[in-house]
Amino acid sequence: MATLNLKSIKKIYPHSGQKATRKKAGEPGKKTNLQVTNQGVVAVQEFNLDIADKEFIVLVGPSGCGKSTTLRMVAGLEEISEGDLYIDGQRMNDVEPKNRDIAMVFQSYALYPHMTVYDNMAFPLKLRKMSKEEIDRRVKEAAEILDITQYLDRKPKALSGGQRQRVAIGRAIVREPKVLLMDEPLSNLDAKLRNQMRAEIIKLRQKINTTFMYVTHDQTEAMTLGDRIVIMKDGFIQQIGTPQEVFHHPANLFVAGFIGSPQMNFFNAKLTAENGGYRVTVGSYTVDLSDAKAKILAGKGIGSQEITLGVRPDHVILAENGNAGLPARVDVSEMMGSAVHLHATAEGRDVVIIVPTMDVLGNYVDSFSHGSEIRLTFGGSVCHLFDKEGRNLEF
Repeated sequence: MATLNLKSIKKIYPHSGQKATRKKAGEPGKKTNLQVTNQGVVAVQEFNLDIADKEFIVLVGPSGCGKSTTLRMVAGLEEISEGDLYIDGQRMNDVEPKNRDIAMVFQSYALYPHMTVYDNMAFPLKLRKMSKEEIDRRVKEAAEILDITQYLDRKPKALSGGQRQRVAIGRAIVREPKVLLMDEPLSNLDAKLRNQMRAEIIKLRQKINTTFMYVTHDQTEAMTLGDRIVIMKDGFIQQIGTPQEVFHHPANLFVAGFIGSPQMNFFNAKLTAENGGYRVTVGSYTVDLSDAKAKILAGKGIGSQEITLGVRPDHVILAENGNAGLPARVDVSEMMGSAVHLHATAEGRDVVIIVPTMDVLGNYVDSFSHGSEIRLTFGGSVCHLFDKEGRNLEF
C-alpha cells in the first residue's frame, strides 16, 4: 500500500551523435512528434500526478507517447531527467530499484523456462533469503488468488499464454509490494484471453492491498480497469479523469477521438449564439443545444464561431422522416449481432452510426446496402463542441 506523487517529471534522451541517427538503406525513418531540444529528445514532458493509496491508475495513449517510459522511471529502470518521484512521501529519484518496494509485470512473461511455476514464483523470495515456510505460504496464497494452484509443478512451456501471464503476475504479488506496475501485460494474448484476464486483474485488485499503475494502448482496457485514466500524447498529459469523465467530457479533440469505440464522429459546423441560447448547424441540419450546455457556454462567454462538432456513433439516430436530418450515403454495413455499424459519408466526412438490429416492438430493421441514402439526426444534449485549436468549449 502506498501513495505516489510525480512532480514535474521529465525524461530527456540525450543526443548520441550521427551514429545513433544512421539507418540502413531503404529503411523508413521513424515518425515522431516528440519535442527535440538542445539537450535531446523529450520523451515525457512535465508529468504531474498524485496517486492515492490502493488506487488503480491507467496510462493510455498511442505508441511512442511516453507512457511506458513514465512507468520505467517509477520502477527505477529509467533515470528521471527532471522532477521528483515520491513514494509514501519519500523521494525516490536516487533510490535503487530493488529498494523501492515495487514489482513490475512486463509485456513478455519473462519466466525462467527451466523452472517450475512454483520455483518461478518463489525465486524473488529466495533472493530475499526468506524462510522456506514463508516462501511456501506466499506462493500457495498467490496461486490460490490467481487460480493456478494446479499448475505449480508444471514448467512454462506446458502453459497457455493466459496461464503464463498469471504466473508472471503471481511472481510479482508474492513480494507483497507497495506498488504493482504493469506494462501492457495483455497485449500478447488473443481477444478472448484478454477479456478473461481483464476480469482476473479486476478480481486480483479486490484481493490484494496494493497500488496499481497500468500501461496500455488499448482504451477498452483503460476504461474497464482504471479508477482514473491518464491519457498521453507526444509526451504530454492530455487529460486525467475517471472513465466516465474522459468519455463524456473529453478535454480536446485527441481525447474525444481516442476514447470510445467506434471513435467519435466529427463535422465542420457553425455555433450560433442567439437570445441566450445556442444552436449548431452542420450542412443543412440545425439542432438547438440543451439548456445545460447553453448555460455552460454562456457562463464562459462563448460567442458564435466556426467549430468542430463531435457526436458519438451510438448517439446518431436515423431520421424517420426522409426529409429531415443530415443527408448521408452508406458505404459499408457491418453486422455486429445486436447492432449494425453503418459506415457512411456525410458532409464529406466518414461517419459511423450504430443501429440496433431490432426495434422496441421486436421487429428486425431493414438491411442497408452500399449506396443507400439515409438521413441522420442527433440531440442537442449529446453534442461535443471543439474550437479550431481542438479545445473543448465546455471544458
